[in-house]
Amino acid sequence: MLIIPGARALSPFRLRKLGADIEASGLDLAVLETRYIHLVDFAAQLSADEIELLNELLQYGQVSRQDNSLEIPDDSFRLVVPRRGTTSPWSSKATDIARIVGIKKIRRIERGIGYWLSGAANERLLPLIHDQMTEEVLNSTDAAFLFNHHEYGPLRSVPLLEQGSSALSAANMELGMALTDDEIDYLQTAFAELGRNPTDVELMMFAQANSEHCRHKTFRADWVIDGKIQSRSLMDMIRNTYHATKAVGVLSAYEDNAAVIEGTQAERFYPDPETREYREYREAVHMLIKVETHNHPTAIAPFPGAATGSGGEIRDEGATGLGAKPKAGLTGFSVSNLRLPDLPLPWEQDYGTPDRISTALEIMINGPVGGAAFNNEFGRPNLMGYFRSFELLVDEQVWGYHKPIMIAGGMGNIRENHVQKGAIDVGSALIVLGGPAMLIGLGGGAASSMATGESDANLDFASVQRGNPEMQHRCQEVIDQCWQLGDDNPIQFIHDVGAGGLSNALPELVKDGGVGADFELRDIPNDEPGMTPLEIWCNEAQERYVLAVTKVNLPKFAAICERERCPYAIVGAAQNSEHLLLSDRELDQSPVDLPMSVLFGNPPKMKKDVVRKELNLSPLVIDQELKEAVWRVLKHPTVASKKFLITIGDRTVGGMVVRDQLVGPWQLPVADVAVTTNSYSGYGGEAMAMGERTPLALISSPASARMAVGEAITNIAAAPVARLQDIRLSANWMAASGVEGEDAKLYDAVRAVGMELCPELGISIPVGKDSMSMQTRWHGGKSVTSPLSLIISAFAPLVDVRNTLTPELKTDVESVLVLLDFSQGQTRLGGSILAQCYEQMGDTSPDLDEPRLVRAFFDFLAHRRESILAYHDRSDGGLLVTLLEMVFCSRRGLNIEIPSDVAVLDYLFNEELGVVIQVSAFDLEAIVTELVDLGLSPVQVARVREDDFIKVSQNGSALMSATRTELEQQWSSPSHQIQRMRDNPDCADQEFETIGNLEDPGLNVYLSFDHDENIAAPMIATGLRPEVAILRDQGVNSQVEMAFAFTRAGFSAIDVHMSDLFAGRESLERFKGLVACGGFSYGDVLGAGEGWAKSILYHPNMRDQFQTFFERPDTFTLGVCNGCQMLSTLKSLIPGAAQWPKFVRNYSEQFEARLSSVIIENTSTLFFKDMVGTRLPIAVSHGEGRVDFSKSDQKTLENDDLVALRYTDNAGRATESYPYNPNGSPAGITGVTTLDGRVLAMMPHPERVFRTLQMSWHPEDWSEDSPWMRMFINARVWVN
Repeated sequence: MLIIPGARALSPFRLRKLGADIEASGLDLAVLETRYIHLVDFAAQLSADEIELLNELLQYGQVSRQDNSLEIPDDSFRLVVPRRGTTSPWSSKATDIARIVGIKKIRRIERGIGYWLSGAANERLLPLIHDQMTEEVLNSTDAAFLFNHHEYGPLRSVPLLEQGSSALSAANMELGMALTDDEIDYLQTAFAELGRNPTDVELMMFAQANSEHCRHKTFRADWVIDGKIQSRSLMDMIRNTYHATKAVGVLSAYEDNAAVIEGTQAERFYPDPETREYREYREAVHMLIKVETHNHPTAIAPFPGAATGSGGEIRDEGATGLGAKPKAGLTGFSVSNLRLPDLPLPWEQDYGTPDRISTALEIMINGPVGGAAFNNEFGRPNLMGYFRSFELLVDEQVWGYHKPIMIAGGMGNIRENHVQKGAIDVGSALIVLGGPAMLIGLGGGAASSMATGESDANLDFASVQRGNPEMQHRCQEVIDQCWQLGDDNPIQFIHDVGAGGLSNALPELVKDGGVGADFELRDIPNDEPGMTPLEIWCNEAQERYVLAVTKVNLPKFAAICERERCPYAIVGAAQNSEHLLLSDRELDQSPVDLPMSVLFGNPPKMKKDVVRKELNLSPLVIDQELKEAVWRVLKHPTVASKKFLITIGDRTVGGMVVRDQLVGPWQLPVADVAVTTNSYSGYGGEAMAMGERTPLALISSPASARMAVGEAITNIAAAPVARLQDIRLSANWMAASGVEGEDAKLYDAVRAVGMELCPELGISIPVGKDSMSMQTRWHGGKSVTSPLSLIISAFAPLVDVRNTLTPELKTDVESVLVLLDFSQGQTRLGGSILAQCYEQMGDTSPDLDEPRLVRAFFDFLAHRRESILAYHDRSDGGLLVTLLEMVFCSRRGLNIEIPSDVAVLDYLFNEELGVVIQVSAFDLEAIVTELVDLGLSPVQVARVREDDFIKVSQNGSALMSATRTELEQQWSSPSHQIQRMRDNPDCADQEFETIGNLEDPGLNVYLSFDHDENIAAPMIATGLRPEVAILRDQGVNSQVEMAFAFTRAGFSAIDVHMSDLFAGRESLERFKGLVACGGFSYGDVLGAGEGWAKSILYHPNMRDQFQTFFERPDTFTLGVCNGCQMLSTLKSLIPGAAQWPKFVRNYSEQFEARLSSVIIENTSTLFFKDMVGTRLPIAVSHGEGRVDFSKSDQKTLENDDLVALRYTDNAGRATESYPYNPNGSPAGITGVTTLDGRVLAMMPHPERVFRTLQMSWHPEDWSEDSPWMRMFINARVWVN
């Protein structure tokens, strides 16, 4: 093993934060230094040249070449490395790069972090410096064991025939299988009939396949409530919505990884499978929808738990039908009280938390970043979500979310002829696509089926996976190229690998495909051959799919995998039988040899015999001043700003996003709905929204369920959904099954939605998920129980995405804000945020009493949408919060008038279903008359002011007056505090200060050219389309939108993978243009964009080919984001780029996704010809965009006029201030060019905002093309 020290691992800010955590834990210890330490395993001794090259590869990041000496003290050093039996995502990609540049002797490069301490290490330090789910800590650099391959682990047999059910019971506890007594009896009978003992592999496989997590036993159970037999199961009642609506518009439900609903015709855009030229294809673009939960793993390890939750749901989408395209995501979290250290809230009590699960605050600091990181790197925008904090003592029981809810969902697109899975041909190859087996995620399906705290701690830790989104992205590229072949798609059947690993996925694959199978255990890709057969077959290593491919299509499939550098293995063959055989040629045994009827036959059906139990509730008693109530409600995390959850997630990747969470010139997170297009040239698309009102279930579970559906509808109604019946729902049900009264509440809630509300509205629920173990128990008899929780996600196709409504107020017209109150004047406060802020629940909850009003509301929107100036739903926090959020995103004041005959707090803070619309004074009378005729109850509630004041009055008397600034600061304070703890606090403070800047005009535009003029029209009219290489490498995810921008400008855009160049299938010689696209090449391993660049720099043929291209005077090059980082590393090959900076970690030390203002400087770049001085917003999405001049000279760069773009504040000044400058680059620099102007490298993404509707804010008078389209047109003019 070779040890190569690397750069500093933790920044000064991170070191200070770690020091504060150490001090808080009571340790008298300091971390003096941290460094990356690279551990290299090789098959043969490396030569001196190879070692020198390896040293070059491993110098990355901000700091130049390191001192390679490494002094290790005796007891004041610790090395954090990946957990044994696993390979880190970093390792797999670094190893790939080393092999690509020719160091073939390397078997694996791994990376650890060394900690030099001020004194002897203490055990209490370890949780602060490593994640026990995925890492371990050593006291030296002796980590050779990471590369050891042990003897094959044994296959175990459970002595069932000799010891009876007691042997199964013992194995059940030891392996954490969560088998019921009935299932143990079933297995005993089954194996007695087979006449042999079961293997541990067979038992674990059965436990996973038949876990609550996988089989949804509660939802399929027979029910008796209060002694009365119920005629329907929960699943029957959910399916009733499908039958009641006659399945109109639903193409697939309840039978695949995701539901599919009918979409619209559109022009899909992807490369021709033969020529690789991008072009449009007119076809039906259907929607697939799926929402999952990942609660247990997120409780144990928030970052990997949430990351793999998002990753698993994305795989569900990709594995739908015969392969589909994930498109946009949603995420949600429910946790207990946050107890922010610097923002104590009077209603938050400390009831305690079990040692081995994360606190609510830890979950909300790390979980959202994990989920966002996976989406970001995979290349899927996350556009929607919710966040609830709830913990309350009610009827002598603590209710809350110590076991959190982590929601991961989304939507995608699928071709019409790929919706239905077919049958698998006998003899077809059974394939594992993706990464290797590793010793992670054992028993996750069973663990997720137990109450948190009920299982063994080691089993909890073992059940958590870790994510490798770049590998999953490679798999998705393979799937994409398969479905793009249309009728020639080689995929015959596909499933994702999730809970239970291959032990669940492969048997399900063949069962659903109508065949049996013979598998070979040792053909499974495996990074740790020493694992036991149980560990190989049942581990939940992520980023894998299982497929069936006919023999005749194998060469085609293999070629696609080779091009995408995506691992795959044939692990079995389909048989004409109903039998599963898993052989192990190394141990000469059969870990599985079962009739499929044992695994999938008729295990005992669950029977639920339960009783209803109502809680002992008291009426609300709140006698407080209005201003104090407002202050409390605004700071409640459920109500407060969610910005800390949003700017960490890429919301523009893919180039099809029309409406994300951030609204208006000041980009506030108040959108009701997410909207995407289904093409780059049309206006059809999709909408999604969420709804949940879980605390209400403590009062009435049916009301809570109805309100969740109602909120989802009022949210999605902000998009131009043509008909109420076009909406379809995903229902995610969480319950503490087994807790007295909770099962009956679940049944009553399902019935309210499935048998009553949704059929009456004409809405179906074709997909959903359940989690039945929502209680946390720990020592001393403590427990926290979650309320029955229904999380609704609503989806709908859109014929025209334009005229999506937002809460942003129009201030150029006299107007009135009108409340549409679906409760018809009721003001029930039970379960409200106001009640929670005073540690109460109440005994009467809001409800959707009149579904007909929802239908009437949609009738009104259908023909009056054009008259609505602004729109926002009433939800958590009530009417006052609805109005204030409209004010915050518009920076105006408001006069709020309370009717004379109502109680002030009840009126302002009730959370009855409703919406607020802004209408012009001119249209007011006609709209009110129409609403009254429809049976709705319009109430004029407020008028917009020109100043910054919000005034609340009743009967002409002022009840409260406050500035928008002070109210918004209260609302933003929880987000600010979490940002301070998670990110660089300097940045968090700077962003918080912008709230009070009354001189900030918000985003605005200055154009120095006519952006509606297409100066390339004469060239395009010739029909000549110069070829531009749309270059990507593994992990690049922004190539499609880039290709369309160049296609629209008159180019022929060609998909070129680096593997094409390495294999000689393609050459840069034929191209006029080269575009290096954004994303996460190699997962940003060896530095952002640096791994990609080094695969060129240190490969002689590639180096020469790129240098020759850059030197040709008839070519141009554009690098965006990751491509910008890549080009900056290649600057030695690019004429006139010697003074280019590097791009390193953002000053905030967080991924930043924003709509930022930039100014185009006076340079020679061909892309910005005639655009000098233009200032306008652009999409920003990166974690490493700060320019670093440690190896170049900023002054020379500036003097030579090579700075092409700078970030500006909203006054148009180049800035280093956050968040206007999202990465802290000196002088706002974010784009550089060469002396001759042929090469441009820029961090922001013009290809994601070339259409006006792609921008979350833009001037209303802009036409189809945004001004950013001009830079692509300029390139076309230059080539001519």
